[in-house]
Amino acid sequence: MLSCCKVLGNFFSMDLDSERRAGTRISTRVPTRVRTAQGTDLNAQTRDVSANGVYFYTHAPIEKGAEVELVLILPPELTSGEKYWVCCQATIVRVEDGGGEFGMAAQIRRMDILPEVAV
Repeated sequence: MLSCCKVLGNFFSMDLDSERRAGTRISTRVPTRVRTAQGTDLNAQTRDVSANGVYFYTHAPIEKGAEVELVLILPPELTSGEKYWVCCQATIVRVEDGGGEFGMAAQIRRMDILPEVAV
């Protein structure tokens, strides 16, 4: 399993058996860091985020079923008005080739709040 940097605590638990797209999706474009189990770091941009999933774009594909770590800022719409840096443990569930850019859907298994990061 991939490990997060300096986790402050568990944000909330995920129901892995929940229906696909059960959570409210928020359309938001935020920069995201993606790390694969093999240690590859990729820059990504989200398209939308929910409590149990995220769709993002990157310039390199990640294999369906791969375990990844995502670090991003959750929009205030998902966190009762506050922005939070989070580290998510997720599984890639769909990969779409957009001709030079790849769209990927990831199911979040765990989400931890991180200390605020200076940008």
